[in-house]
Amino acid sequence: MTTAPDAGLLAPGWAGSPAADATDDRALVRALLDAEAALTRAQAGLGLAPEEAANAVTEAADPARFDASSLAERARGGGNPVIPLVADLTQAVGEEHGPYVHRGATSQDILDSALMLVAARALEPLLADLGRTERALARLAAEHRDTAMPGRTLTQHAVPTTFGLKAAGWRALVLDARDRTAAVRSALPAQLGGAAGTLAAFGAYGAPDPLALPAAYARELGLCAPLLPWHTLRTPVADLAGCLAFAAGALGKIAADVLTLSRTEIGELAEGSGGGSSAMPHKANPVRSTLIAAAARRAPQLAATLYGSLAAEDERPAGAWHAEWEPLRDLLRLTGGAARDAAELTEGLQVRPEAMREHLALTHGLIVSERLSAELAPVLGRARAKALLTELAGRTYTEDRSLAELLAEVPELKGLDLTALTDPARYTGSAGALTDRALERR
Repeated sequence: MTTAPDAGLLAPGWAGSPAADATDDRALVRALLDAEAALTRAQAGLGLAPEEAANAVTEAADPARFDASSLAERARGGGNPVIPLVADLTQAVGEEHGPYVHRGATSQDILDSALMLVAARALEPLLADLGRTERALARLAAEHRDTAMPGRTLTQHAVPTTFGLKAAGWRALVLDARDRTAAVRSALPAQLGGAAGTLAAFGAYGAPDPLALPAAYARELGLCAPLLPWHTLRTPVADLAGCLAFAAGALGKIAADVLTLSRTEIGELAEGSGGGSSAMPHKANPVRSTLIAAAARRAPQLAATLYGSLAAEDERPAGAWHAEWEPLRDLLRLTGGAARDAAELTEGLQVRPEAMREHLALTHGLIVSERLSAELAPVLGRARAKALLTELAGRTYTEDRSLAELLAEVPELKGLDLTALTDPARYTGSAGALTDRALERR
């Protein structure tokens, strides 16, 4: 091929990733050629074409012989790249077997099947990276099962939690993404229906049972056999949109938390190898998290375009199908790149328990006020306990004293173990047990 693939100069989130290799123009040309060659082989397998024709088409379908730039320019004539590709492939096959190229198919059969091949090839490394991520998170959750840290709600300290539970929650999302993506990958179908989805041309070319051909074609491609031609029944593309957008969002949750917790003034987490700044030598920017967050912001809009194409008119649509191609490739690239970055991020994530412990004391002990409300009510009465805690909450700041110190001065509380009651690390509820439960999932 004479043209270099898209290098991703403005897309560091996916540049150089397995998803980039699986979705570039070379990969797309390969998939288109694979789809054409598989069609001739499927017909030969059912006695509808000579075996020599299948061999000739398969041999001629060498991506190195085709110019993606030329195909792209000539695609304007018919609105898709299959038309010029068929012309070039027919010429490459030669006069004797050329008539068996693309016989009975329509352009959408080939392009849809090729995009399912591209998706299948891109999802394999994506799933592998999700696996790396969940294993790294399982290790972090187990190591920090009881590492107490502030739980934050609406940006403010709420009650204590543990980093183990947070990491277990991240892992649960990654496993959800893995399961959804694996299910979609296993169901990706071939497409074969002919001009209007009736398989009529294959019967005209002599197939005694045209219904057998889609299954044979799917076997050649390593895809699922479709129940019906899905030219305007876009469930496969919508399913891809859903699982990819979900995966990007699940990884985006991890990135959002890391970006917050790695702020200079918080510093509870840090990326293992942060990126540099062009102007400030002291900075180690959380680059992996930044790129994942960028992917998570873009993915929903790309998925929306694919969902919008469900409303496709007639037996083959004008525009709805065409609108899918770039957003689908972008989603595969973005989510694949995000999965790569998430694996690197979680495998190298630095956890700083000392900072977490220090921050538990920022509210002078008020982070356990919920517990104290429950514990003091039987001793003081509910109204008195509430009034006392409200008073002492104000005094912790005005007097710069801990809540434990102030409670120790209350005569009615002399017999209580106030040290234990006000220790945030002893008020993490069932965080440990929840982490254990989450880690049982495989």
